Amino acid sequence: MADITITINGIPITAKENETILNIARANGIFIPAICYLSCCSPTLACRLCMADADGKRVYTCNAKAKDGQVVVTNTPEIEAERRAIMEVYAINHPLECGVCDKSGECELQNYVHDMKVADQHYAVANTYRDVQVWDNIRYDASLCIVCERCVTVCKDRIGEAALRTIPRGEELAAPKEYKDTMSKDAYAVWNKMQKSLIDKVRDENGNAVDCAKCGECSAVCPTGALADNDFHYTSNAWELKRIPAANPHSSDCSLIYYEVKQQGIDNPNPKIYRVQNEYNFSPLSAAARYGYDFENRGAAKDKEAFQEVVNFIKNEAGSILFNSFITNEEALILQKLKEEFSLKLINEDAYVYQRFLKAMSKCSGQSLYRGTLDSIKESDFIISVGAMLRYDAPNVGYALNSALKMNRASAIYCHPINDKTVQNFSKNLLELNYKPGSEEAVLYLLLELFAPLSELDDITSEYLQSFHIKTKKKTDEGETQTITSKFWDIAGLKDATAQIEALRKGKNRFSLIIGEDVLVHSRWQNMAYIVGTLERLANFEVVVIPTQTNTLGVSLICELDKYEEGKSLGYNRMGDVTVSAFGDGFDIPALNQQEGTFTNIDKRVVPTNAALKFNGYNLNDIASALGIYAKYTIDYTQKLPTNAGFKRKAFDELEIDFDNAGKDRRGYLLDNQSVDISKTPINWENVTIDGDVVYRLNPVEHFSLFTNRAHQLKRKGSLFASKEFIASHNLIDGQKVKVKSQSGVILHLNAEEDKNISGEFAYLPTFDSMLNVYPFFGEYRFATFTVEGVYDDE
Repeated sequence: MADITITINGIPITAKENETILNIARANGIFIPAICYLSCCSPTLACRLCMADADGKRVYTCNAKAKDGQVVVTNTPEIEAERRAIMEVYAINHPLECGVCDKSGECELQNYVHDMKVADQHYAVANTYRDVQVWDNIRYDASLCIVCERCVTVCKDRIGEAALRTIPRGEELAAPKEYKDTMSKDAYAVWNKMQKSLIDKVRDENGNAVDCAKCGECSAVCPTGALADNDFHYTSNAWELKRIPAANPHSSDCSLIYYEVKQQGIDNPNPKIYRVQNEYNFSPLSAAARYGYDFENRGAAKDKEAFQEVVNFIKNEAGSILFNSFITNEEALILQKLKEEFSLKLINEDAYVYQRFLKAMSKCSGQSLYRGTLDSIKESDFIISVGAMLRYDAPNVGYALNSALKMNRASAIYCHPINDKTVQNFSKNLLELNYKPGSEEAVLYLLLELFAPLSELDDITSEYLQSFHIKTKKKTDEGETQTITSKFWDIAGLKDATAQIEALRKGKNRFSLIIGEDVLVHSRWQNMAYIVGTLERLANFEVVVIPTQTNTLGVSLICELDKYEEGKSLGYNRMGDVTVSAFGDGFDIPALNQQEGTFTNIDKRVVPTNAALKFNGYNLNDIASALGIYAKYTIDYTQKLPTNAGFKRKAFDELEIDFDNAGKDRRGYLLDNQSVDISKTPINWENVTIDGDVVYRLNPVEHFSLFTNRAHQLKRKGSLFASKEFIASHNLIDGQKVKVKSQSGVILHLNAEEDKNISGEFAYLPTFDSMLNVYPFFGEYRFATFTVEGVYDDE
């Protein structure tokens, strides 16, 4: 888009065409009040406070696009009087309970009333009683609601759930007729909306509220106390809380979060995390990030004897270290140094499969890392996702896809065996292709044929694709025509959707390709990595390969990982011959909310995180220092991260941890994406089939790991989660106890639980419950065959 120049309050500003005046002003530090607008969401014009004069005409800046040469004035006596009148209307019958309201001290209504000097009230209207409703983790107090519609907007435009709506109030608040004449036009419009509407959950034909991901973003954006977290209700004043910036410790978006902490009381001075907040205009959170905050290792102390036993074990007996990717970059570097010093094997299955995929992909893409980011997805107008249950595996990637569809009018193809009904409803411009489990390679070959120019493919690959062509001749009145389709459609269990895809991509210019874990752990991962790399290089896709755990990308770049363990094992947050753990089931180490350090997130950005709570025991750096690998603090390793993997020589305290006014992420720094010699091309396809009843390895939308299940607001039991169709076809009842059996004969007894958001003959088993070991049901691949043996009674 072309640059334009506008003047706001006498200040010349360069901006992009089609930007709104409000966003331009915000990006340049010019304040325009708005109590209904959210960045990157549709304007609702509910509050009208953002009014300004543009070239002498009154406009609402949240909706008005800037024009080259435009002159904008945001404050005049008339505008200020209008805004004051609107705030006065908002204050009609608003309960005077600021002293006990959870929002007091951070309430936008409260702030604007003071800012606009609303010291008296010219209107009086009889009030009506409105019940407080409880929606899962959220409580809705309609008496505090100003019907700004932020909650409805964020749920639809950013999260993609569309689980909230405005409804008629029922009994309207009758204003005296003369108010219509005495109120200004804008003030009366605001009043009219408030007195006619309320917020409610979207409901099905039976009047039941539809399921949602329970992310809590609706309460985060609420400018008043109308939507509030149940758990936080009446526990603290906002100004008593210490705000500690950190990164989401549960998934690879590593979104900016703020732990809000204070001591628990006079008799208990120990600090406690009371809640998590976010920069809701720029960085939405998943349920795990918002509610999964209290997973710390409690009550640990320094046990010198146990510490020495761990040190001696590593020095004299250990052959391998088993760990996962819920660690910082600094911890990963210490583990790598332990490997080098003591010739240990480093075993991390998650990062291992990610590391090998990136290396193989780079041999076709010509770059060490993929090019895409969450922002590039949002800014794309054509997006394809393969091998990921986005809302479950990576909620923030799902948010980015939904944002592109809603705000950028993008088209998308969502490819996965399991139908996600919420994703299906993101947009009419989304085509869902439910291929057969195991056929990801066939799907990627289809994409290669549809999007990579055959003239730029090497001869072998081009001829190979053409060998799968089916040519059909058909006689018409105009003569004989020939159509060509690919056998890969049938191999994937799909009908030829070439025409639909061509229609969706027509006129689109910026492409994104999202690759999920199903591709990484497939037996044909190597060839699929070659195909994805070729698509990025030749078809101009900006690829995002979703890191499967919080710091999967960082670990894969820092550590030399091994496939097989040797000798005795040290388990680092995993069970080993000797276990060091933040779960309290071995030698105690701190959890991620008790550490400072960095993660490498999905955007290839090295982001800092801070400790919310103190840890009184030993950490990995203490162990390494006792073994001769010395550093005073763990964060001393931040500036020692390997530059040959794209890291920079930056100290922890040099790293920023915020957004700028335009929403640009300034945290940490971006990795250097390095050039790689192109040396590979896609090779022949091999058929992989999964027959019989199929189970999938997947966690529910609010869970990622054992850590999220330690949080008191998320804790639950693992179940056999299944679609309505699966439950019906196996004659099960929702909540019924069942016995399931893996191909190798492993048996689990657990409850069957319907997941109302999926459809098709599918069930899934989660990994978040420590009491439920589901790994024997699966190899590397996430789909497996299993049997439901029947129901059982544990009595």
